[in-house]
Amino acid sequence: MIRAASHIHSDWSYDGKWPLPRLAAEFARRGCRVLMMTEHDRGFTESRRQEHRAACAGASSQDLLVVPGIEYSDADNIVHVLVWGPVPFLGEGISTSELLKAVKAADGVAVLAHPSRRQAWKVFDPAWADDLLGMEVWNRKADGWAPSRTAPPLMQGTKLLQFVGVDFHDRNQMFPLAMELDTRSEVTEESVVDCLRVGRCRPTAFGRPIQEVAGGLTGATLKWAERCRRSAASAYRAWKRRRVV
Repeated sequence: MIRAASHIHSDWSYDGKWPLPRLAAEFARRGCRVLMMTEHDRGFTESRRQEHRAACAGASSQDLLVVPGIEYSDADNIVHVLVWGPVPFLGEGISTSELLKAVKAADGVAVLAHPSRRQAWKVFDPAWADDLLGMEVWNRKADGWAPSRTAPPLMQGTKLLQFVGVDFHDRNQMFPLAMELDTRSEVTEESVVDCLRVGRCRPTAFGRPIQEVAGGLTGATLKWAERCRRSAASAYRAWKRRRVV
């Protein structure tokens, strides 16, 4: 089994801060073998996607493979889908249904990102599950220090795989969430995508299966810590607004 950090943005995304080589070095230092990039679709074209692929190859090493990918947003910027595999650039603002059909036709894989963000869970169409590989059940940026409360109900009755995503843009999103992959072969982009496609993967937090972390005392502690974190962040923002005034 190898560790893969999923849902990572570099400065190829409009809001990413770190260049690819710096990301590769940092995540390799943290024990990851694969970095699954998901650059925002804004400003991308097919030629830029090809340039990004070349940059990912250049940032890869014998210690860490950088896998290129795109995070697509719908026209309302509510539903986001992570896409990896041999999929040409599909455009900005494409409808989720159209996007998923195109990804499947191209033999790529698609994962619904952070259903809690902007209440995307409210517009989830159960028909999407037929063309999705999985769904993020814990996204560091959207969910914080505890798993999503909205993802599990959406996944009931489906065959969707559980995913975790760092949603890395800058250091404050660094968090021990990773996908464990059973590639059973040389670590390449193709073997990683194939591993996902056939479900030889599992989500982990703090190096443990997510089911062990999300339940019981650990899960309760994380939810309490997340409530405290959000309260502290809200109080800090209010304090900064008062200082500006």
